[in-house]
Amino acid sequence: MADSGTRQGSMSSKQDLIQWENTSVETCTILSWLGYGQEIIQARRDAYREYGKLWTARLCGTATVIIAGSKGEGLSSYLESDLDIMAVNNSVFCLEDDVKSSAFPGEITVLRSLSRMSYHGHCRLLLERLGTKIHRHVHDAFCDDGYGRELLSSDLYVNNWSNERLAEGMVQHERAGPSIPSTVHGHMHTDYVHALHYYCPNILSKWAARPRHWPPPEAVQRVVSLGAFLTPVGFKGSEYQHVEWRVCFNAGEIELISNLNDTQTKLYVVLKMIKNDVLHPRKKEVSSYTLKNIVLWMAENNPQASFHKKSLLQWLHEALDALRVALITLELPYYMIPERNLMATSGLDEEQQRTWISTITDMLNEGPRVILRLPKIRQCIVAHPEPLRWYSGRRIEVELLCLMRMNREAICMDENGEVDHTDAIWQALKRRMDEVTTDVGVRMIMEGSRVINADAICARILM
Repeated sequence: MADSGTRQGSMSSKQDLIQWENTSVETCTILSWLGYGQEIIQARRDAYREYGKLWTARLCGTATVIIAGSKGEGLSSYLESDLDIMAVNNSVFCLEDDVKSSAFPGEITVLRSLSRMSYHGHCRLLLERLGTKIHRHVHDAFCDDGYGRELLSSDLYVNNWSNERLAEGMVQHERAGPSIPSTVHGHMHTDYVHALHYYCPNILSKWAARPRHWPPPEAVQRVVSLGAFLTPVGFKGSEYQHVEWRVCFNAGEIELISNLNDTQTKLYVVLKMIKNDVLHPRKKEVSSYTLKNIVLWMAENNPQASFHKKSLLQWLHEALDALRVALITLELPYYMIPERNLMATSGLDEEQQRTWISTITDMLNEGPRVILRLPKIRQCIVAHPEPLRWYSGRRIEVELLCLMRMNREAICMDENGEVDHTDAIWQALKRRMDEVTTDVGVRMIMEGSRVINADAICARILM
């Protein structure tokens, strides 16, 4: 990954440097207007953390619910991307090869990971001890390994959860990796992942011991304390894919993203915009996860003070160069387990590889003007600042109200999933959302828009 000693190499004069810095500062301001300022990002993180706690409480301790992905990181608005929900079974613990199981109470099912027989960051799970409390989907996912031992099949586990009765208005889609995607009411897209706790002190201590500029020691300890999980998906192409599980650190990675400074966070946001608006991957050959790992490596390998408002686009240049190298070599080490190559299963064909390398090379040659490739940024640059700031304030208010209403609904929901819409707080939140949406709609009509459907306006605000 790039270090601070090379990043000035793309600028040939002091005048060039000033242009890069001025454009960087303007881009940071625009990103805040677009909903990527520190305050709204933190509000999202807090709201989705609380949402996970509320659902964990509703499940009475049987599972821990974590809102992962861009929602949990606070980096996407309410309807901007899928809601990633990870439900971690609390009656099963998986242990690293040489960790003793005697400390766990009898009701816990203990599984032993066999990582030496799988690709880095993956393992198979051998039953060591059946607990007195075992969920039927776990019980029905065991299979024989051919030697009289029982393995927990990742495929069977996902399939068992896929057969659960659907809530009213929910449509379930085809499995995607470890997740079970669904859509509620036609526009709320959710990815459910049913995971297991993984106690792996060796992996985490190895990560924690690395020399680094970032994150600070206290954040490193928090990441270690948050532990790891196993998600039900094997290494693509493996003979044992159906019984393999992937190691992940969702809670720890949310902690890591929350420790990025404002410029590093905005760098990650811009890279995701480039993925969506310029590269257009068809099958996640380059994913947000790929880009997250590039940003995490850059943060670890460079002094924090070098990431500031004036340097955003210089670091974007470095990140794009790192992505180009990853595409050329088909190698990108996973930040938490560097032995795992994130490009190993990208499925990138040669034509797509050549096209993206060429596109990124062109972007690197464009200098600070590369930012004009992004429609959201470009629209803000040509827009009048007063209405843009006005709309930005309304958009952020609607999203905050929506997040509060989301958590209020979880509180006001009965055991059948019915929400008490007579709740005074819920009604007040809904009333204010309607008022702000009406304000936006009136202004749209004054400026020539023909859109008058309030629900459509609200949905567009939240995208």
